Amino acid sequence: MAVKFAGTMNAINRGIENTKAAKGADMVEDWEAALAEVDTPGAKGILRDLASLRKQLEKDEPDADRIHDLLHRLGTATTKIADRADKSQDKLKALGQALTEAGEEQADEEEDLEAAATPKRARSKK
Repeated sequence: MAVKFAGTMNAINRGIENTKAAKGADMVEDWEAALAEVDTPGAKGILRDLASLRKQLEKDEPDADRIHDLLHRLGTATTKIADRADKSQDKLKALGQALTEAGEEQADEEEDLEAAATPKRARSKK
């Protein structure tokens, strides 16, 4: 389990957007296998969200908004379940926080100054 924590935290610390989707899907699959036998309240919800995240990452064009939502939900659920874990509570809490923060980070779009200066209605009349 320590390798899964380290690999996931490294991917988050480097920036999830810098992790290839296929590598992310592999990490998610590892977590699914690790959690499959866990009988703790909240684990089944985490497994469902992990499956949804893996499916997004396996798509040719993943939905970035959906991924952010799933990361945020996974982070919140992981933080909650950490208190019930027999071991690795601190690692689970750190992972939960990192996932929550990764889910909250939205890349800011560059401002389109030309479009802002000329609303669509004004451009269509030209």
